[in-house]
Amino acid sequence: MDATITDAAKIKPAEAVGIAPGHVRYYLTVTINALIRAPGALPPQIGYLYDAPLDAAGRAPKLKKMRVIIFARTVANSPDQLQLITPGAQLQWSPQTDATVRRLAADLVSPKAPPAIVGISNAFHAAGTLPGEGETQIFLKTTGHPISLGIQRKQNQPPVWTVSLSEVVEDALPPPQRNTFLWYRLACGLPVEIPADTLSGLDPADAAAVQQDYALVKQGLGPCRAGANPS
Repeated sequence: MDATITDAAKIKPAEAVGIAPGHVRYYLTVTINALIRAPGALPPQIGYLYDAPLDAAGRAPKLKKMRVIIFARTVANSPDQLQLITPGAQLQWSPQTDATVRRLAADLVSPKAPPAIVGISNAFHAAGTLPGEGETQIFLKTTGHPISLGIQRKQNQPPVWTVSLSEVVEDALPPPQRNTFLWYRLACGLPVEIPADTLSGLDPADAAAVQQDYALVKQGLGPCRAGANPS
């Protein structure tokens, strides 16, 4: 939801059970500006707990009147209470953040949305006629329609990888931009390394090529979360 904080009451440290060091706990009351995605209506004002990080000088942030975007779940039998889904599930509102959240929310419910990736089903590599050339295909296990990755290497050219969202590999798309839903599915769903059993039927040269090309895709996607280690 898009909301504005109307009141921020500090919780005494002795009552803030489980709070992380360098944080202060608030009970926030917000006025809802807009529900971006929700299973139903909510009261116009609602409250929740928020653990705010202190700044470098150890000062608590000024939250009152701040416009925020929050990701939360309802609290049973308390229609005017929410619980943030993670400690960092409150973001300061900006036009860019608002646009990104609304786009992802629309993508999430689209019938064409890429399904979740649950593993890798198969992979093969075909060497080219010239040294350094070749093509790799990696087929993913998903909760819905097929997804596959294609990596092409041509002599004296940088390698190129694409992603196909159907059984028609020729209808491949370029690498997705970061913070799109397809990027999220790939960056956060692909395993760190291609499983050994996927390579078991390949000769050593082809297996090494598949591993190299898979690493290329993972590097191109970057880490699932900002600031995370790519591995």
